[in-house]
Formats: sequence, structure tokens, C-alpha cells
Amino acid sequence: MSSSIRVAVTGAGGQIGYALIFRIASGAIFGPNQQVALSLLEITPALPKLTGTIMELEDCAFPNLTDVRASDKAEVAFEGADWIIFVGGLPRKDGMTRADLIRANGPIFTGQGRAVNDAAGPKARVLVVANPCNTNALIARSHAPKVPAENWFAMTRLDQNRAASQLAMKAGAPVASVTRMAIWGNHSDTQYPDFKNARIGGKPATEVISDQNWFVETFIPTVAKRGAAVIKARESSSAASAANAAIDAVRSLATPTPSGDWFSAGVVSDGSHGIPAGLIYSFPLVSDGSNWSIARDAAIDDDARKRLDASAAELVAERDAVKDLLGPAA
Repeated sequence: MSSSIRVAVTGAGGQIGYALIFRIASGAIFGPNQQVALSLLEITPALPKLTGTIMELEDCAFPNLTDVRASDKAEVAFEGADWIIFVGGLPRKDGMTRADLIRANGPIFTGQGRAVNDAAGPKARVLVVANPCNTNALIARSHAPKVPAENWFAMTRLDQNRAASQLAMKAGAPVASVTRMAIWGNHSDTQYPDFKNARIGGKPATEVISDQNWFVETFIPTVAKRGAAVIKARESSSAASAANAAIDAVRSLATPTPSGDWFSAGVVSDGSHGIPAGLIYSFPLVSDGSNWSIARDAAIDDDARKRLDASAAELVAERDAVKDLLGPAA
């Protein structure tokens, strides 16, 4: 086996963290021939519970897992990390607006961004799962000038997976047959699940599914509001599917994208497709296993243009609302 890849996970003792770390340790991201080491970050009161999780990791005897360490200090957890997955954040509470949530999480990601800069080093890659993930990532990145902009990602893979599943069920096709399913924009109700560029069995989704009204009236709102529907049904957030999406997101960035396909993640916009530079905005991406790029062959019609711009406007407003929290790399 090759030398270990160290993955740091924040909020490791929470539901998503618990669903995530065992799969990382099993080789679900980097494969059966790659060793991994885990660094787990939690708040001080949660460390005793996290000790029990570490005991379970030991009892699993994963052959890929070389080392596990836990800490309540971000600088310790991020030291030497190749990947950092930000799962921990303040959850949305009753009566909180999205703006309230952004402001509440701002100080958390200010401090953790500085810790990434000081401890992880310039080669670390960072995936932000905790919501609102686009703006949380923007805040953290702004305090880590040593880490290149292209190493920061906000997770919209759960939205992509939800969208692919909805298309497959509507078409009566295997979900594996759905390709080129992209999420544009913010991880919010303004996101655009791009069904017009999606393929089912190699054919345009709009040809396979004849009910064109379904795409706008059912598909888009279902994908955008799926998280709320899960919470209502199970009285808890979508922990397992979020952890699975984090696995998929890192794996897609770390392995070559199949020819003709793409995947989604929020990245720092370079102005492509008319999106303001500097926003962390979800695009269709392709990867060669080391570097990613924005897909250039996505067709954007007038309706899609309006949706892309609306999500960009929301992200501009979120950025403006936290200007006082942004650091030197903003």
C-alpha cells in the first residue's frame, strides 16, 4: 500500500460525522490499496463520546486505516491534513432565517479557516459540508491565503445525487444511467438542477421523459426542498445521504471523470459562464484525478440563464452580508 492520506473531519461526533468516518476508513474514497489516517475534531464536551467512536473504529480492524487522532483544537486536527471535511457547524434552529444562520456560523469558519492556513499547509484540499456551505467556504477560504483558491469546495453533491435519483425514478431507469447531471449555484432553494444537459442512458433526459411540465413543476422544487422533506419525515436531518455525498464529492475530485460525464461542486468562480469571479458557486466539473476544471460544453438557454443569475445574486447578497467577517484572501 502507498503512504497514508490524512483526512481531517470536523464535527466528527455528530450524525454526519459518524456516518462518514467509517466509510473513509474502509477505503470508500481512495480505494482498497490506499492507506488513510483520520484526524477528528470535536468540541471539548463531545470528546468522551468521540472516544467511543474511536473504539469502534479500532474494533472494525480496517486494513486501510493506519492512525486515528482526536482533538478539540483545530490546529492539531488539521496538522498535516491532505483533505479537510468541514462537517461541524451551528445547525439552523426554529425561527432562524438563512441570514441568521450565516452570521452565526461566520465566527466558526473564520477561526477554522485560520487554522487551515496555519496548520494544514498549501497542499490541503477542503470540502465544506456544513450549511450554508457556499458562504461558509467563502469565509473560511478568505482566512487561509496560503491555500490556493482551487483547493476549496462547497458540497452540492447531495443535490446532484438527489436530482439523479429523481430522474432515474421518473424514467424507470437505473440511477447509474444518469450522467451529466449538474447543480448550478448555491446550496439553497435558488440552485438550478440542470435537467436540460442531463443524459439518461446516453440520451437527453428531456427526450427520455416526455412530460416537460414535470421538470419545472415537480423536479426542480423536489430537489431544492428535499432536505426539508427528509427532516419532516424522519424528524432529523439527512445524515447518511449527506455523508455519502461527501464521499462521492471527494472521490470525484480525486479520480478521473469518465469521458462525457461531469459532477458538481461549489468552487471559486473565475468568471466562467458569466458568474461573478470570486463567488463560491456550483458548476459542472471534470477532473483528471489531480486537477479539476469547469465544463465548457454546458448549453445554457434563456431560462437557465435567469436561474443561474438568480442564484449568483443570492450568493452576492450573502457575501455582502458577511463582508466584516472576510479575511485577506477574500
